[in-house]
Amino acid sequence: MLILPKIIGHRGAAAYAPENTIAGIHTAADMGCMWVELDVKLTKDSVAVIFHDDHLQRITGADIQMKDITYKELQNLEAGNWFGESFAGEPVPTLEEALDAIIERDMGLNLEMKPCPSREVETTEAALDMLATYWDEPDRLLLSSFNIQSLEVCLDLAPDWARGYLLDTDIPENWRDIADHLKASTINVNGNTITQEQIMQLAAYNKPLLAYTINDEERAEWLFEQGIKAIFSDMPDII
Repeated sequence: MLILPKIIGHRGAAAYAPENTIAGIHTAADMGCMWVELDVKLTKDSVAVIFHDDHLQRITGADIQMKDITYKELQNLEAGNWFGESFAGEPVPTLEEALDAIIERDMGLNLEMKPCPSREVETTEAALDMLATYWDEPDRLLLSSFNIQSLEVCLDLAPDWARGYLLDTDIPENWRDIADHLKASTINVNGNTITQEQIMQLAAYNKPLLAYTINDEERAEWLFEQGIKAIFSDMPDII
């Protein structure tokens, strides 16, 4: 049985520390977050790392895609200076390093599979292999993705771990069929655009509804009133 908190730190605590970093995990924990959400991708040489974008430019300043850089080359970059000088030198962490920090802080994890195009299967397999080595609390782990193929791999290789089916603003008409196919444990929605009518339709599926990414207290209160189970936030202390 999945044990979800009401607030999950988005990419750590992305308003206060650089996203998807060890510093972000510890910042979220210091703010009292019981869970964090992180993104996982693969380097060129198939090392699972915590990173959101396909391209490294926004975070590291490097004009290269994640799929084209080796882990050794990635170690020469940093992921903190763009956010603030006090975080200069913060590295892009491996999934293994992130799991060490999360376990140290006794937190739960929503790991979003964020594969580069054409790397859906291998990204998910690498993440699941690492989780199988480290993680022994299935009630505090949610594997999520917008990518159906990644979630199919999760279902096939780790059926006992919960799966979160991520929906964007345009919810497909066959969302229920897809959720059934994936045996989804949660439905994760865009909390900033979701309507009351859509929430009612999704709630009829009788799975927890999770909303991303909410940094406005009034919007959070409204979503909870509508029956949203948990909210992802860059500002967990405010929400």
